[in-house]
Amino acid sequence: MTDVLDKTAAFHTMTEGTQEDWDIIMSHMKPFAQSGGARVLDHLRLLEGDCGGFAVDRLTHCLQTATRAYRDGKPEDYVVMALLHDIGDTLGAYNHADIAAAIMEPFLSEELHWIVKHHAIFQGNNFFHFIGLDPDMRDKYADSPYFEATKEFIDKYDCPAFDPDYDTLPLEFFEPMVMRLFERPRASVYKAAVD
Repeated sequence: MTDVLDKTAAFHTMTEGTQEDWDIIMSHMKPFAQSGGARVLDHLRLLEGDCGGFAVDRLTHCLQTATRAYRDGKPEDYVVMALLHDIGDTLGAYNHADIAAAIMEPFLSEELHWIVKHHAIFQGNNFFHFIGLDPDMRDKYADSPYFEATKEFIDKYDCPAFDPDYDTLPLEFFEPMVMRLFERPRASVYKAAVD
């Protein structure tokens, strides 16, 4: 007897799909989706060795950001958000925060999603004036209920996380947290289908 994971749908256009086809597809999708944390970790590892001119590589920066949040007692989902906030660096030099936010959106609260999505603009307060941009760009979000939380993320965790001498926790420490966060989405069009 053929294992269900060896089967594939019979249709060649989505308009011809049957219940049997979609049962097959969902039997593949559930374990694939639940292992999303492993794929995210694999992608995060791509940041290792890429310093981009900074004093530490991009992976170390992410680890330091997460380490600082963890040591400050932030909840696990916050720590994972801190770890992955720059995961978009390798794919989107011009929109890395948007990429990180898109990856994490189904798994984060509205507040944490907002923080990661806007962190680059808030971090710009520290350097935009050096590259010809408005350092006060973040002020257009002053009315957001998440303004102060995003400012805190930058000031306490993201901004100081470029220190080659900081006692940074290794990626292995955070891996179980990532795997737990990515097991099940909080919000997604597919949530009911995978529950």
